[in-house]
Amino acid sequence: MNRLTFSLLALFASLPQNHTLAADFFTDSHATVQARNYYFDRDFRSGNGQSQAREWALGFLLKLQSGYTPGTLGFGLDASALAGFKLDASPDRMGAGLIPYSSATREPNDHWAEAALTAKFKVSRTELKAGQVDPFLPVILPVMSRLFPPTFRGVDASSREFDGLALRAGRIDRINLRDSTNWQPLQVSSQFGRFNGAAQSKEFLYAGGDWAFDQSGTLSYYRAQLSDIYQQDYLGLVKSWPLGPGTFKVDLRLHASREDGQARAGQVDNRAYQYNLSYALAGHTLALGQMMLKGDTALPYLAGTDVNVITEGSLVSEFSNPQERTWQARYQYNFAAAGVPGLSALYRYIQGSNVHFPGAGGDNDETERSWELAYVIQSGPAKGLALRYRQGHYTSNYFRDVDETRVNIDYTFALF
Repeated sequence: MNRLTFSLLALFASLPQNHTLAADFFTDSHATVQARNYYFDRDFRSGNGQSQAREWALGFLLKLQSGYTPGTLGFGLDASALAGFKLDASPDRMGAGLIPYSSATREPNDHWAEAALTAKFKVSRTELKAGQVDPFLPVILPVMSRLFPPTFRGVDASSREFDGLALRAGRIDRINLRDSTNWQPLQVSSQFGRFNGAAQSKEFLYAGGDWAFDQSGTLSYYRAQLSDIYQQDYLGLVKSWPLGPGTFKVDLRLHASREDGQARAGQVDNRAYQYNLSYALAGHTLALGQMMLKGDTALPYLAGTDVNVITEGSLVSEFSNPQERTWQARYQYNFAAAGVPGLSALYRYIQGSNVHFPGAGGDNDETERSWELAYVIQSGPAKGLALRYRQGHYTSNYFRDVDETRVNIDYTFALF
């Protein structure tokens, strides 16, 4: 019996033996399983080196969440487990981020699994979680853009004591990457030599909140610190208004980043100014946005996560290089307006210029065009089954041209 099982039994044994006291713990519990079939193909169309990163995998993600014991201080327990299976991969095509592999032989794993626990406590409308935590905030974005999302070890506190105000704070000291089964030290993302990628930090701290000042507006502020690497402040505003027959929406974001403590990853000096404007009408949504980076370095973010920029969802680049100027146009259509609920389509065009980073000089540029088609089955035995197809084409004058295809099929069902 492994340590995880012992820990689980010990925590359950510590619960009140009185069935009435423990009733909420069990009766409010629920469990889900998400099955995901994911195909990823990144075809490098120029340059030297590996010509393709292509992997295909099947994964299952189990999540169990208990209720809380009654009383002023409620106790609960969450658990998660995952299992992944290689369907297609090879050493000469590794690197898609779906499947763990041996660093010595580059051989991908045929299968892999892991499990984790989270203890949780609740007083009034304030919760504290310890163990595996999953913060999803503007300063730390563990997006599920591959087979599994990254997870973190630490503590996370959230509070909704005041109506319209959601507060959050936490500390993490390890990350489990999306294609790994081991806890690893924290680092800053360092593509293209933006920062010293070997630098490690003992902790990532975050605190902030979201204020819903009316039914269609939210103001956000968060502060983050990757100790001895960088500090970051984030300010965001999302607001929508009725405009004619449709809805107009404004999304504003500001990041201000600088080095912290010993500055182990080198200089950090970045301000990122972003806006995205969209108009939705009868199933159509048209969006235009710009992002301007100032300072001597790129926009820093925690390695293994995604960066919070208006180009979120782009396939190849996140367009956050030093001094980069980016604009995007995006069009979406929800076919429910045409009598086909569950079907949606998207086209995106992103162009970045004035890219500066070590080894490439200045005034470089990059462009990405991508489109996707998604459908969620609305009825019948397969109700809730989601299918998504994405394809993109990326070009630049400092990196390799890329054609990329992603296909995933997802289905989530409740166990209880």
